Amino acid sequence: MAQPGDFATAPAEAGVDPDRLRELFDFVRAEVDAGRLPAAQVAVARRGRLAGAASFGRAVQGGVERPVDGETLFCIYSSTKAVVAAAVLCLVEDGLLSVDERAAEVVPAFAGQDKDAITIEQVMLHVGGFPGAPMHPRLWEDRALRLERMAGWRLNWPPGSRFEYHATSAHWLLAEVISARTGRDFRDYVRERLLDPLGLSDLWVGLPDEQHRRAADVVYMQPPAGPEGARGEVNPETILHFNLPSQRRSGCPGGGGFATAAAMALFYQALLGGGLDAGGGRALRPQTIALGTRVRSDPRRHRDPLTGVPVNRGLLGVVASDDGAAALRGFGGGVSARAFGHAGAGGQIAWGDPASGLSLGFVTNGFAGDAEIARRTRRIGALAAACARPAGGDG
Repeated sequence: MAQPGDFATAPAEAGVDPDRLRELFDFVRAEVDAGRLPAAQVAVARRGRLAGAASFGRAVQGGVERPVDGETLFCIYSSTKAVVAAAVLCLVEDGLLSVDERAAEVVPAFAGQDKDAITIEQVMLHVGGFPGAPMHPRLWEDRALRLERMAGWRLNWPPGSRFEYHATSAHWLLAEVISARTGRDFRDYVRERLLDPLGLSDLWVGLPDEQHRRAADVVYMQPPAGPEGARGEVNPETILHFNLPSQRRSGCPGGGGFATAAAMALFYQALLGGGLDAGGGRALRPQTIALGTRVRSDPRRHRDPLTGVPVNRGLLGVVASDDGAAALRGFGGGVSARAFGHAGAGGQIAWGDPASGLSLGFVTNGFAGDAEIARRTRRIGALAAACARPAGGDG
């Protein structure tokens, strides 16, 4: 749970307008009260501290339905990808990896089937060419079986030639990159090299059994009709696997993290602060974060197959840009072109904006459809961006 030291004494101390923050919280509360979500959390941070965090609704936690609070953990789905990417950048910073290396040379089990030329950078940008490579949840807890499955993966197209979102396959490979270069379970490395130095005790990639009592069960807000824009193993059955202890433990690196909204806001706040948290813990240097937040995808070849807009991918995630398509990339109106982050399936929102210094975390256990997610994401993002007080307006 967020500690008192994580919070500013008042929103204004963090440079956040309390009235605007209340508008954001009221909107999320209304979503829950109207039955569009069963439960949700939202948090805003600036100047290294939480300006405010709020929890609404009820959820099954540890087998018991009860009100959610600041201790409730939510599956963050693909927002996990930015956390794992940051851990990969820790390898780069420590001289253990170059993103120009070929993935098959780092993880020999991945070699063959025309995959030998794929670079780590291409994997991180989702242009490696194997978006539908399967990894069934029954394999998630067994590394030997995961490696065996990975050896049989085949390319859908030549690496780098086009973009398609790799829902889980790319990050299972990145988990093996971490293990290959450190000799450690990727979950332990993420915990000890990245999250513990930042004091992020409420952000997990691989949820320990003793924490499961805090996790909100996922529920569908409408009858699941199959994946929308997803491929392979990402389907309603798999989404509900995140209610199972085994899948929570496994820490699916592309979509199985658990966190509070406050932890996600503080994660991005640390990245905005040059890899330094409010307590002085450091995980990444500013130069490494700059490397991760620079757009590296090709705007001509690497476009979203559903929307047609350039994906604007960096090593750490998605960059908003100023081309009018920020909302389609998981940001609301009002963020700067430099804002970066990674959304999650079902409606999770997590980003930081270097221009304003503001970061946002929004999590829910209600799995919604794409149109509903788009509506809510635009509104929450715009309300959050409006919270930042202009210079000289702190009162």
